[in-house]
Amino acid sequence: MTVLSKLSVVTLLIFSLSACGMFGSKKGSEKEPAALIKMTQERNLTTTWSAQIGDGFGENYLRLVLAIDNDLVFAVDATGKLAAFDKLTGKRVWKQNLKTPVSGGVGVGFERTFVATTNGEVIALDQKGLEVWRANVTSEVVAAPQTNGQIVVVQTLDEKIYAFEHETGEHRWTYESILPKLTLRGTSTPIVATDYILAGFANGKIVILDPETGRVYWEKRLASPQGRSELDRMIDVDGTPLVAEGVIYATSFHGKTAAINLRSSKVIWEKELSSFLGPDESLEQLFVVDENDFLHALDKNTGETIWRQESLQYRGLTDPVVYGNYVVVGDKEGYLHVILKSNGHFVARKKIDSDGLRSKPVSYGGQLYIYSNSGKLVALSLD
Repeated sequence: MTVLSKLSVVTLLIFSLSACGMFGSKKGSEKEPAALIKMTQERNLTTTWSAQIGDGFGENYLRLVLAIDNDLVFAVDATGKLAAFDKLTGKRVWKQNLKTPVSGGVGVGFERTFVATTNGEVIALDQKGLEVWRANVTSEVVAAPQTNGQIVVVQTLDEKIYAFEHETGEHRWTYESILPKLTLRGTSTPIVATDYILAGFANGKIVILDPETGRVYWEKRLASPQGRSELDRMIDVDGTPLVAEGVIYATSFHGKTAAINLRSSKVIWEKELSSFLGPDESLEQLFVVDENDFLHALDKNTGETIWRQESLQYRGLTDPVVYGNYVVVGDKEGYLHVILKSNGHFVARKKIDSDGLRSKPVSYGGQLYIYSNSGKLVALSLD
C-alpha cells in the first residue's frame, strides 16, 4: 500500500470511527458524546479580544496550532492566510496570503515565522511577514515546524525528520523512520533544543537525535503492535511529548504513558494509558486525555492516578493545558472547560465556536488563547 493510500484510508477512518473525530474505540463503533453535566459557574471566562483567521481549518482533519513570540500571536488558516496580532490588544500587526494550502500550523522563534504546507513545502517569513525562503519535503506536514535558532525541523506524514538551516533554508540532514501499514492522521511535534531533538513516530517509538547530524542518540518503544486487525495494531506516538526537569513524559495510542530520563533513556515509570494527545504538567502532576476522553491527573514521580474526570467521555477533547490552578480542555462541540488541578472539579465552561475546538489551547502571560475550527482566534481571562 502506498503512503497516499494509507493516508486516504486513515482520513476516512478518522471521520467515521468516533464522535470526537479521532478513534473512540478499538471496535470502531461511533460513540455518543456524553451530555454536559449541570454545573455552577464558579469563575467566568471573559473574552479580552477576538479576530477571524480566514476560513479556519477547512474540511480536512487539521489541528492548526497557534504560536506566541515577542508579544505577538500568530495563526494561519487552511488556505494559507497567515496573520500576526498584538497578544494584549488583538490589533493585527501584519497579514500574509501564502496562496497555498497549509496543514501544520505556525512555528515561531529567533525572529522567524514558519509554516508547512499540504504540498510538502516549508516556508520561512521574517518579522514583517515577508517570505525569506522555501524548502521542499517529501510529503504533507501536519505539525508546526520548530527551530532552535540554528536549524528548522519538520516532521512529515511519511515518517521523516528534515533539518534546514534557520537563516537560508539549506537542507542539513534527514532522518527516516519506518512507516506502518496504517497510522493515525497526524504526527507529534518535534521538540528542538540546543543539544537534542525529540520526536515520536507511528511505530510506537520516541527518538532522541543530534541536532548537528541527525544521528540517533537513543530510541525507546512505548508500545508494541498487538491484536489481529491493522486498526488494533496502530501504536502511534501522535501526542507531542513533554520535557520537564530532565524527564520526558510521552503517550502512545494503544500503548503506554511513560516518564523517561532524557539523558540516560531509563524508564522511570510507565502506565497502561492510551492517548493520541500530548500531556501537560504542573508541579507534581501530569495531565493526560486518554482515547476515550477521560482526563487523568497522574503523579509525575510515580505515574499513580490522583484523580480521573470521566464526564467528558467521547466529546473529542483537545490536548490539556495548565492555566494557573486549573487544567483546560476544549471539545468538538466548541466548549472550553476549566477544571481544578487539585481534584478534577469543574469551575467554568464557555461556548467558543459551534464548529468545535480541535487545536490545543495556549496559556501565556495570564491569558488563554483559543483558535477554533472556524478560524476564530480568541483571547480569554478567568475572572
